[in-house]
Amino acid sequence: MDVEIGRGKKARQAYGFDDVAIVPGRRTRDPEDVDLTWRLGDIALELPLLASAMDGVVSPRTAIALGKLGGLAVLNLEGLFSRYEDAEDRCAEIAGLPTGEATARMQELYSAPIDPELMVARIKEMKAAGIVTAASLTPQRVEQYADAVLAAGLDVLVIQGTVVSAEHVSTHGTTLDLKSFIPTIDVPVIVGGCASYQSALHLMRTGAAAVLVGVGPGAACTTRGVLGVGVPQATAISDVAGARAQHLLETGERVAVIADGGMRTGGDIAKAIACGADAVMIGSPLARAHEAPGKGFHWGMATFHPSLPRGARVQVDMAGTLEEIVLGPAHENDGTFNLMGALRTSMATCGYQTISEFQKAEIVLAPAIQTEGKHHQRAQRVGMG
Repeated sequence: MDVEIGRGKKARQAYGFDDVAIVPGRRTRDPEDVDLTWRLGDIALELPLLASAMDGVVSPRTAIALGKLGGLAVLNLEGLFSRYEDAEDRCAEIAGLPTGEATARMQELYSAPIDPELMVARIKEMKAAGIVTAASLTPQRVEQYADAVLAAGLDVLVIQGTVVSAEHVSTHGTTLDLKSFIPTIDVPVIVGGCASYQSALHLMRTGAAAVLVGVGPGAACTTRGVLGVGVPQATAISDVAGARAQHLLETGERVAVIADGGMRTGGDIAKAIACGADAVMIGSPLARAHEAPGKGFHWGMATFHPSLPRGARVQVDMAGTLEEIVLGPAHENDGTFNLMGALRTSMATCGYQTISEFQKAEIVLAPAIQTEGKHHQRAQRVGMG
């Protein structure tokens, strides 16, 4: 329902994860019987979890580690790991910068040229470990580097930007035509971000295997403040899930929906799936791993933009191993460990066995879900407080 915000403008109410809750069903289920597998094109993946293409989160080393756990890590092919042989040292340098100097120094570091040979070497390193390899390029550079990275053995190509549309208009040179380009690629292509029904439907019609949903919800992203653009994730995911249903009706082909950003806990991930996502892409929760190249810091892909940074370097607690964060065991009660175990238990509690079944769960508006009965937790800053 639209709300009149003034005589000349109406707006639709939108909701984030903190505004909604999942309703338990009429049955419960053994968590061991829950199936978390999902498909990305012809590729079957054990966990509905992708690591964001951010240098403080994904290196070839951490991509291999997450791949062996059943997840899928996306390497940023325009980041430090394609610019510097000693990229992990550069990440450590960024982690040690004073707050007031971080953005300017990052702009300098990221101005170094991309080395195509290094880019190819990173992909081959991940491929040699026997994992599904995924990496991202921006729409501006994907045609330049796609052939080389695919020849190196890339399994999944991610075409990613703050907002990616199927209809980019420019009077300054040629632009990437996704609808013509994607069918020429022999591997599944993920495109995004998007945050609305129409934009998602147009992206799905390009032949993409999956779309990323999320404009500005990430912990290190300042797009919503800098540009004033974005849609809260519960609404954005639900709208894009609606586009998936329409595209399936039109073509018989099911495009995966990947919630990108805004999730900190297992409960957030469960809500994203219940709203319609097939998988989630997260950054800051994984940046807390001891193995993460950011050494306790996290920054987004637009933090170092040369003229209009739309991100921030944020500090996160180095709290546990990658395996503890993804699969447990959890030693904290705040929902930030054993993320996949939490999703599995949420699905079992509500009686659902598969991801597609869980997408049909009942959702309620719940403005009190974070505060009801939680006075002591909030006052003592324990648990979810």
